This record gives sequence, C-alpha cells and structure tokens, in this order.
Amino acid sequence: MEYNFREIEQKWQAYWKDNQIYKTNIDQNKPKFYVLDMFPYPSGAGLHVGHPLGYIASDIFSRYKRLQGFNVLHPMGYDAFGLPAEQYAIQTGQHPAVTTKKNIARYREQLDKIGFCYDWEREILTCDPDYYRWTQWAFIQMFNHFFNTQTQKAQPIELLVKAFETNGTQGIQANCTEELHFTAQEWNGKSEKGQQEVLLNYRIAYLADLSVNWCPELGTVLANDEVSEGVSVRGGHPVEQRVMRQWSLRVSAYAQRLLDGLKTIEWTDSLTETQKNWIGRSEGAELSFNIKGQDYNFEVFTTRADTIYGVTFMVLAPESELVKQLTTPDQVKEVGDYLDATKKRTERERIADRKVTGVFSGSYAINPVSGTEIPIWISDYVLAGYGTGAIMAVPAHDSRDYAFAKHFKLSIIPLIEGCDVSEESFDAKEGIMMNSGFLNGLTVKQAIAKAKEYISDKKLGRLKVNFRLRDAIFSRQRYWGEPFPVYYKDEMPYMLDESRLPLELPEIDKFLPTEKGEPPLGRAKDWHTEDNFPLELCTMPGFAGSSAYYLRYMDPKNNKELVSPEANQYWRNVDLYIGGTEHATGHLIYSRFWNKFLFDLGLVCEDEPFKKLINQGMIQGRSNFVYRIKNSNTFVSLNLKNEYEVTPIHVDVNIVTNDLLDIDLFRNWNPEYKNAEFILENGKYYCGWAVEKMSKSMYNVVNPDDIVEKYGADTLRLYEMFLGPLEQSKPWDTNGIDGVHRFLKRLWSLFYKDDVLLVNNGIPSTDELKILHKTIKKITFDIENFSYNTSVSAFMICVNELFTLKCNKKTILEPLVILLTPFAPHIAEELYRALGNKNTVCDAVFPVCNEDFLKESSFNYPISFNGKVRFTIELPAEMSKEDVEKTAISNEQTAKYLEGKTPKKIIVVPGKIVNIVI
Repeated sequence: MEYNFREIEQKWQAYWKDNQIYKTNIDQNKPKFYVLDMFPYPSGAGLHVGHPLGYIASDIFSRYKRLQGFNVLHPMGYDAFGLPAEQYAIQTGQHPAVTTKKNIARYREQLDKIGFCYDWEREILTCDPDYYRWTQWAFIQMFNHFFNTQTQKAQPIELLVKAFETNGTQGIQANCTEELHFTAQEWNGKSEKGQQEVLLNYRIAYLADLSVNWCPELGTVLANDEVSEGVSVRGGHPVEQRVMRQWSLRVSAYAQRLLDGLKTIEWTDSLTETQKNWIGRSEGAELSFNIKGQDYNFEVFTTRADTIYGVTFMVLAPESELVKQLTTPDQVKEVGDYLDATKKRTERERIADRKVTGVFSGSYAINPVSGTEIPIWISDYVLAGYGTGAIMAVPAHDSRDYAFAKHFKLSIIPLIEGCDVSEESFDAKEGIMMNSGFLNGLTVKQAIAKAKEYISDKKLGRLKVNFRLRDAIFSRQRYWGEPFPVYYKDEMPYMLDESRLPLELPEIDKFLPTEKGEPPLGRAKDWHTEDNFPLELCTMPGFAGSSAYYLRYMDPKNNKELVSPEANQYWRNVDLYIGGTEHATGHLIYSRFWNKFLFDLGLVCEDEPFKKLINQGMIQGRSNFVYRIKNSNTFVSLNLKNEYEVTPIHVDVNIVTNDLLDIDLFRNWNPEYKNAEFILENGKYYCGWAVEKMSKSMYNVVNPDDIVEKYGADTLRLYEMFLGPLEQSKPWDTNGIDGVHRFLKRLWSLFYKDDVLLVNNGIPSTDELKILHKTIKKITFDIENFSYNTSVSAFMICVNELFTLKCNKKTILEPLVILLTPFAPHIAEELYRALGNKNTVCDAVFPVCNEDFLKESSFNYPISFNGKVRFTIELPAEMSKEDVEKTAISNEQTAKYLEGKTPKKIIVVPGKIVNIVI
C-alpha cells in the first residue's frame, strides 16, 4: 500500500469537517487554552508559502494542548476592511464587498488544504455588520467616558458633568487635551453647544484639530506605517502634513497602565522593549518661559531641569500653535516657506532623519532662572505631540541640539567640569556642575533633585511625568471601513442610540471623494438620521476592527453583547498569540488599550488580552536567474556566464527544480523566449540564485497549493517548520523538501509493505523503548519552547533508528503517531486508524516520557593518563567509584602506559572519565 497523500489528506479533511472535530464549546470539566493567529488581511494574490508559517506553528501548539487534555479555542477570521480593497474598487468599479468576498473564499480554500484545526463556526469578518456593530458600540462607550487620573480608569462622562455643575473644574482629575479652568456658574451658563465643546476635551473618543498624514491623491489620512519617504506605500502618491478635524482615541491616558502591564505578560524582551520605548515614560518638569516684549508665556517639558543654565535657544515644532503667535512680521515669509517644506515629511521620517533644518521665528524667550534672552527657532526635529511641542535646547549635552547649534552658529555652554564640546556634545549623566549658578559644584544627580526643588519652590513650573505615546487618530476619509455611529447637531457630535446599531455602510455610485472634497460617504443618499441630522462622513481605520476581535471569537453568535460574562470568564484571554513584529507599536498597543477600557467598564475579566506572544520570522524568496548574452536571445548556464557579457534575468522559480531550468517550460513562460537558445553544462542549464523578498516582481512567489499538490500538506507543514527557528527569517528553498517527503514515506514503510500491514503486538526491546522515549522527551521540550525545526530532525532520527531495527511493534508506533499528530495530522490520522483505533487521533493522549527507559545500562569510560585519553573501557553504569578505579588500574592496557610507575593520583568522575596522574 503506497503512501497516497492526496487521497489521505482529502479523506481526513472531509472527515474532520463532517464530524465537526474542531468545534469548540465551553467545557467546565476541562482547562481552557486559547491560541490565536494575528488577523490576516485577504489580498487578491492569495497565500504564498510565507503566510502559513505562523499558522502552522499555532496549529501545532493547539493540537498539542488538545492532546494534553485542554479545551482549545483556535479560531480564524479576516481583517476585511482597508485601503487595498478600496483602491482596487476605484480602479475596476467593483464593489469592495465583492472583491473581499472573493479573496476570502480563495484564502479559505488554501487554508483548508493545509489542514488547520480552526473552529470555522467562529469565523468573523470585520466587514460583516453583525461584527462591526460591536466596534461601533465600543466607540459609543468611549465617547461616553472620561479617564480619571486619580483612579486610573475610565468613568462615565455623567460624573464629570455633575462635578462641573457643582464645582466647575475645581478638584477635577481627568485626562484632557487642554487644561481648562471654569466655575460651576460659568459651566451652567454655557449653551448646550458650549458644554459639548468642553466635554470633547475630556472624552476618551473625541474630535480635535490634529496634524495628520494627508494624501490628496488617495483622498484620505494615512497612518505612519502607510507612508514612506514622503509618499504613500499604496501607489507612491505624495503625502503632506495637514491639520484636520479628526476623531481620536485617548490612548495616551492609559500610558502608565500599558507600561505596567508589560510586567505581567510573557512577551519577548525585544518586543517588550519596543513597547516601552514607544510609550516613552519620562519624569521631569514643565517650565514656564515668558516672551520678550509680550505679555505672554508658554510651557516646555524637560527631563533635565538641571541644564537650565545651558539653554542657548528654544525650538518649536512646525505644527505648534505657538509658531503663528511667535513669528515676527519680518520672518513671516521665511517661516511660511519652511512650514510648506516640512508638510511632506511624516513624524517617523523626521525622527529618523539627522539632516539639520530650521528657521528663526524672530522672537526671544526669557530664561526663568538666569533671566537671559533665548532665540526661538522652528525645526522639524521637534514633534508637536511630545510634551508641549517646544523644547529648551542644551547643545553642549544633546547631539541633535549640538548639530543644530553648529549649523546655525548658535552658542554652546558646557555645564560639566572638564567636558570637551569642541567636536561633539557631551553625555551629561555624570560629573560636577559648572556655569550653573546655584547648582555649581553639585553632582548631576544632586543638581537634578535641587533644580526640581527650586522650580517647585519658586513656582517657575510644575513637576510632571510625560509620555511619548500619542492618542490614536481614528478617522479615515475613505469608504471601505466601519461607519461611525455619529450624527451632528449644531456642528457638535452626538452618538446614535445603541438600538440603531449596526449603522451599515450605504451604497454609493463611486468610491472617490465628492466634487466638494468630502469623503466618499458624502455621495450616499439619505445619509442622515430620521430627524435629518447629518451622519459622520469618515469611516474608522483598519485597526478598529482588529482591536477586540479576540473577544468576539469567544462568543461570535451573541447578538446581545460583545461577549457574554460566561464566555469571557471561561476563555478569559489569549494564552498564546502568534504574529509578525510589524504590529509591535500599532495593533498590540491599540488592542491592549481597548481591552483595558472594557476592563474598566467591568465587561472583561482580564486587564491584559495576550498572555504570551511569539513573533514568527519571515520566509523570504529564493530567486532564480537566467543569464542572457547581451544583444541576443541566447542564455548561458551559470558556471559559463563569466565567458560572456550577460544580463541576469529573474525567472519563475516554479519552472526551476534544484536550480535546474526546465527549458521547455521557460520557452512557454514568455513569448519573448519562445525561440531562445541555450549554452548548457553537461546537457543541463543551471540557474543562479539569491535570497530576496518574496514578491511577484521577482518571480519567486511559491504557491502553497502547488506544494500541497506535489508533496502533500503534511510535507508542507513539516518543511516550513524544518526551514529554521520559528522566530528567525529564512529563505524558502524547495531543494530540501524531498528529504522531508522521503521521511514520511519511510514512516509509512514501518506500517506497510506491499499492501500488507506490518504492525504486530510484539514486546518492544530496550533499544526500541529508549528510541521512543528519547523522542517523546525531545518533542515535548521542543513544542513547549517553539523549537519546531529541531522537532522535525528528531522525528527523522527516530524513524531512521526504528527502521534500522525493523521495528513494527504497536506499543512503539502508536505513541510515535500521536507524537507526530500536531505536525502531520493527516498521515497521523490514517496510521492511527490502521492501528485499530475507532476515534480520531485528535482526542488521543499525548505520550509522556518515562525516564527509566533512558537510563544507560553501561558507560564507555575514557581512560586518560596525565589528561590524554589512551583507551576506553565499557563498564556497568551503576558501578561504584571505587570499583571503576579498581577495574581501570587492573586493566592490562593500564600497565602498558604506567611503564612500571606508581600513579600519584587516580581521579574518577562517575559516568564521565578516569584520569591517572603519573
């Protein structure tokens, strides 16, 4: 009976589906384990072999935990809203819903072929109104809450309103956009619109004028990761900075809790550090600077108030409101030109670029401590969202300030005794202060404390903790996204009643902005409430739908709440989350924020959504090249190319096997090469190769369907794991896949020969038991530590050793099959049934290593003389130290090396070595 992988895989995939093997329900009699893959976006190109890497890894762990007796939740769905589908709709006229549905069907077909243990009854699509009603619902809750800085949690906005009615802002401890001060009388005297404007300053979901990445060609705001080098990643269109009225989420209010939560979860050090840096906590002081000649002052946040005497200039962010106020008439044109130039650069690019640019505002600030005049400049190396959007520059002790001062010939005042700032700035974390008035002679540490004390006592500012983390811009000026549940009355936003949810996307004639420049929803007919109030024209961003999807998987059919208390109390949070590092500062921050907000409302029972997170690496493409002799249609093989002047050309890797080109397929691949001629090596054409990103333009995309068709899903699963450590990037190289496929065939041969089942009920030998339990121990350790590549090697070694022993015993082969199940479930299911089992191997019990079988009965002792090994003696492993010594001394070879001498010392390390010193 041959190993017919196609027949076997189709048979068991149908069985799993028909018998709902992967259906998951709450089972209070079993411990739960929740395994989650990061939400895939279904592109039109479908999956290539790099995409399933993380899915296979999570599938292995899911199956492993099920075999250990856990009730495993392993769902899958699609992040279906987004710009790519909308742009395709604009180009082709097809509705995004149509192309998205088609793409999802293609993804599902490919995923099913690989044999994942997903509970497809829990499938969710972010573009499904039954799903996004809960995104809209969550937005309403955020609008109706503020963040209490004393309790460090969200509370109903009504509590804030009541406080305003009785005490105004006195005693208010609420996170806000701007510090406001008013009395209860002033609040009660405000109109409804006036009160609503004030409340926007405190709401967790709020409207504000913000600087954004605006792409005129795409007609929408873009996130930082959608922009590169001043152009959109999608289409390469120019992007500029523009101030626009946008919905935002007050993520920054949760900065400290997001930071603290990192101590409670099991993430990699690098990922944790990335989030810490992104949140960017810093302690310091907010100093108040007066403006020369004006009755006006502004605040600057600094972590190093001790450097106040070294401030030689101030810098404003180009977006700062202070720019307009502080630009003098004679500097208006120069400043205007500079602002126009900076609009084309994103914040991320400004942080990364070390090029010095700037313009003088014409105004001067007064140093609050020394009283000196300080010129105020404008430069894009300062960002509006951090601190107050203004810095006090201390060029002697900051590299960017130093470069700016050198470029514009501004003064540099060193503050540390003995420091040299003639060529570069000096890191002023240690040393004795000088040029610093009342701080002279103090150490840096003493000076920091003294300066804070001075600022507080003299009321020159206030001590403050600052965070780099920004609020999330939540508006997108495009069609294919969740509609906001928002209408406008007297130009102020109000929320729809929850009974109106979901507010579904309306039909429009085309997916472009209106002729007036409104977002595409401006084309919708009757886009207003029953009372004729206009609805919001923007839609939510891509991360809206992916911020709480893990909660919906727990209870996807619930039409009364996002997740029931029963489901949430049982599944609680994600035990294992697998996905790419690219989400470290976007999705993972937003999901954690979203979860913490729902936790504050008592709607979820865990403060952190993802307990353990693994980042899988990337599978890169292995490109192939042919070499065309210049000015000809003749191609020369790899090792002969240096004899000619050639041009390397990418060739489709699917017509190359082990770097050998299929010449007939090549001629049919491109009409240009139909009559191509070839200079061969030994009758063959060898291609060159290189490791590059997997992409269609390099013809190195490998479709998993082709691998499954040729080798089978189990081979694909094993081979993807065999390529290298899960967390590392590695090239796809089909050259090694034959070895993995041969391994499965050899495994099969332990069970069958010429259609005859070889398995018997014989008693296993000591060697066979040792091989099995050594493998059980290795595989268990590897799965727990995600070392899947070494697991595959261990399986190969085990099967080869059993094959050598001609082992066909059920007591050995059945545990081996169960052990292999997470990695190669189809062949495992087939062989498990062949062994006489009636139930699915998915419900078997994962084998446990018996250490007794791993104990060695003997040990081959190396016998050394003065540290040099001369011969070995095999002795019983349990032999005592004294008996080992006696046996070694009495051996006839020992006498030969002693040459009649008496040993000075005999060192015996049991189970290691005997060393005779002479």
